[in-house]
Amino acid sequence: MPQKLKVYLDTSVPNAYFDQKDKTRKQITRDFWLKIRRSQIFISDLVIKEISATNNKKLRNKLLRLVKEFKILSTVDRKITKLAKEYVRRKIIPAKYLEDAIHIGVATVNHIDVLVSWNFEHIVKLKTKKEVNTTNLSLGYDELEIIEPAVF
Repeated sequence: MPQKLKVYLDTSVPNAYFDQKDKTRKQITRDFWLKIRRSQIFISDLVIKEISATNNKKLRNKLLRLVKEFKILSTVDRKITKLAKEYVRRKIIPAKYLEDAIHIGVATVNHIDVLVSWNFEHIVKLKTKKEVNTTNLSLGYDELEIIEPAVF
């Protein structure tokens, strides 16, 4: 039996599932949700932390229920921290967005096949993908596919 694809979701993906402002993004995310059922889905404790900071209690609870079945990866790991800081040092991710670098680092260190995000500013960009993979390969890690839900 073929191995299941390992998929990491950053916080932007579950957030988009309940998006009230962009109905198209919401529908694309819901369609994506149906497609990922055949994959191994991962989030991190950082995703839980970011969801837990949602001010709207009803929305926060819906988000937590949405991701409750997914495997949670720990970001408390020297390798992840070091790799995230390297992405910042190489100016792949701006220093003030270290958490975006941590999402990429946790996916890389845990040998995830694909990181899925709606963050086009710092994560889902051709430049970011190329530089992340150049960095990963130079440090002995595998390449990481970075995509938006629409192309899954």
